[in-house]
Amino acid sequence: MADDELAAIRQRRMAELQAQNEDSPNNQQVQEAKQREKEMRNSILAQVLDQSARARLNSLALVKPDKATAVENYLIQMAQIGQLGRKISEQGLIEILEKVSQQNERKTTVKFNRRRVMDSDDEDD
Repeated sequence: MADDELAAIRQRRMAELQAQNEDSPNNQQVQEAKQREKEMRNSILAQVLDQSARARLNSLALVKPDKATAVENYLIQMAQIGQLGRKISEQGLIEILEKVSQQNERKTTVKFNRRRVMDSDDEDD
């Protein structure tokens, strides 16, 4: 019985591997599309940002990738619309970062719920 179970497990595993191999050309196409999109984003950002702003954006991407992606999307959108007339300096990028931070700012509130059971202030001893 152990040999039969082992053979069944092997057959299932082979079927899984074959299914993955059939999907891999699709997966390869998806990876190539992502690579092309990434290269296009980088080329647009290279045209829009100067060296110091580009370095700041890359260092931001290391620390806060979601915020860097939001700024990149904002810059690409501005470039596609044609609102950017010249390359953005580091100071201009800092201003854009502040705008994005204000848009995504979350306000935190803390609420204290105090229990009123056995409150010793009500009793006169």
